[in-house]
Amino acid sequence: MGVFVFLPLLLPLSAWPVARLAEHRLHPRTATRLLTGFAVVLALCSTLCLVLLMVVGTAQLPGNPLPDGWSDPEVRAAVPYDEIAGRLAIPALGAVVLGCAHALVRHLRVRRRVERALSGLPGRPVAVLPDPVPYAYALPGRRRGRDRVVVSAGLLGALGSAERRALFAHERAHLKARHHRHLLAVELAARANPFLRPLRTAVTYTAERWADEAAADAVGSRRTVARAIGRAALISAPAPAATLPAASGGGAGPVPRRVAALLGPEPAAPGLAWPPPSTATGLAVWGAAAGATVSALSSANSAVTLFLVLRAAATPLA
Repeated sequence: MGVFVFLPLLLPLSAWPVARLAEHRLHPRTATRLLTGFAVVLALCSTLCLVLLMVVGTAQLPGNPLPDGWSDPEVRAAVPYDEIAGRLAIPALGAVVLGCAHALVRHLRVRRRVERALSGLPGRPVAVLPDPVPYAYALPGRRRGRDRVVVSAGLLGALGSAERRALFAHERAHLKARHHRHLLAVELAARANPFLRPLRTAVTYTAERWADEAAADAVGSRRTVARAIGRAALISAPAPAATLPAASGGGAGPVPRRVAALLGPEPAAPGLAWPPPSTATGLAVWGAAAGATVSALSSANSAVTLFLVLRAAATPLA
């Protein structure tokens, strides 16, 4: 395996430039899908390499249930600094598993809690809760026909009729595009590798921008959507989970940028081709793609190499 086993742990750094540039230079739909794809691939590759290192480290521990041949010098020689790297990989992989499990359990628990709170209300696409605290978020159903927009009476009372239509269109756009899947994917990726946190932040923003543009198309007024988003973000409580799209858009930080984008010109329609590498955005996209490709090849090479080494070590000589 050599140093190739360590590359996927560091190659998420190659996606940092595109995480920053995609927010401003790519259509929100393209940016959301592209960044989510990069995050998932890079997270899977880095986790696989942690598993490989953990196998080598676990085989060195006394009393482990692995075959004795897996602790042979030939196996340890496949990993540079095998004793340190292998043993460090064990708690690191444990932290990844616990972090991802915590995020997934929290997501499912919040969804169940909200579904129980809505069980006594009519099964309409919009659920209005008699709560004076202002909030709104998109609650995906177990099937598409069960999707609901959850909004409090406190928020509806603070918005005008046109702003309410814009708010509903924004949340419906989240449900139609299944943005909760993108948000959950990047949340798990960031838990798997902390270097992917900038991609999680970027996807949170681009998913909101995607819904903003869809709402503007639906109501026919970018200024109305900007006013609704700005007012809702100023008074709304955050979503019950980071993986549920909310009107507050992940906090007050990106809201001024979203409002400015809505008050500016409409973004160009997303094209089928990636931006050319002669531009800064194109260079960042192709750099992230190269990083994801090298990460996939490195993790695959490491997995195959370790499999062959372990197979040879476990096979008794004739």
